[in-house]
Amino acid sequence: MLVYQDILTGDELLSDSFPYKEIENGMLWEVEGKNPSGEEGGEDEGVDDQAVKVVDIIDTFRLQEQPSFDKKQFVMFMKRYIKQLSPKLDSENQELFKKHIESATKFLMSKLKDFQFFVGESMEGEEGSLVFAYYREGATDPTFLYLAYGLKEIKC
Repeated sequence: MLVYQDILTGDELLSDSFPYKEIENGMLWEVEGKNPSGEEGGEDEGVDDQAVKVVDIIDTFRLQEQPSFDKKQFVMFMKRYIKQLSPKLDSENQELFKKHIESATKFLMSKLKDFQFFVGESMEGEEGSLVFAYYREGATDPTFLYLAYGLKEIKC
C-alpha cells in the first residue's frame, strides 16, 4: 500500500486506495470522495435520520476543516506555500513546479467560493498543504483536489 504524506508536515493525506487523476499539468490530483452513509438504496433507507454522514477521505485521513479563504488570503497562502515547498523539491521537480504552479493557482482561484478547505491531522494550516473539496453540479459526493508536488509517496 502507498500512502501520500504532506512533505511539509508529515500528515497522511491520501493513499493508493483512492485513485486519482492528474489535472493542471500534473500540479493537482483529483480524487472522488464517497459518503457511504449517504448512498441510496437498501432496506434501511430513511430509517435513521440522525445517522452521522461522513466522507471516506475526511474520515480515513482525519482531515480537519478550515475556515474559508477569500481571494487575498488564498494568494497569501499560496505564496507562503510555494516559498516553503520549493526548497524541498529536487531540481527537476522544482523547475516543473515553478513552471505550472501559476496556472494551477488560477484554476483553484476560479473555484474558490465552492471549496471547503481541509488540512491534515496535525492542523498545521500555516505550515502544510491544503486539501480542497467541492461538489460538482448535481453530485452527492465531494471531489477533492490535492497539490500534487506537496505529497511524498511512502510504502507501507
